[in-house]
This record gives sequence, structure tokens and C-alpha cells, in this order.
Amino acid sequence: MSLRGEPIEAVATMPDGRSVRVWIGVPEDSYIAKRDLDTVDIELSLVDGNHLAAVNTVLEVKQVSEARALAREIVAGLESGKLEPTAGALEPLADQPR
Repeated sequence: MSLRGEPIEAVATMPDGRSVRVWIGVPEDSYIAKRDLDTVDIELSLVDGNHLAAVNTVLEVKQVSEARALAREIVAGLESGKLEPTAGALEPLADQPR
């Protein structure tokens, strides 16, 4: 099991009522085969599909439980209003070794 084939997904309901999809996994790249990618991203989008933010993380593709914990942390932050759905707000979390 790895984030390459099984990304982590969760939904957060923000204080303003918007639903934000939290996705952590290896992104698609039309130029590189997925098996050759090892970059793990966090992507946020509204449930209606509008993209909000994306950042690279320091996670490795095998760190599935760590990615789950990160997703829970992001959801909790978004739902409490302590975390904005922006790349700038995600960067400190994405850069923390886990």
C-alpha cells in the first residue's frame, strides 16, 4: 500500500459552510509515469470542484499512516477555522517531517 495508488481523501466543513476536499497523494503528471513519481502533494478543492491550493510535502509514498494523520490535522484546522484553505497556510504542515 502506498500513496501512489491509494491517496488519502477527507472532507472538511468550514465554519462558513463550505465543504473542502483534502487529498494527499502522488499527483498525476502527463509527462512522467506514475510509478516513477515520488512526490506527495496536499491538494485542497471545494467539493464542487474549484481548486483552492496545492503544495508538495516531505512525505514519502510509503508514509500512509502519516498522511492519514496529516489529513486529520488539516481537517481539524479547516473545521475550527484555525487553518485557511491556502497554500501558504498548508506549507508549514507540509514541511514537517512525520
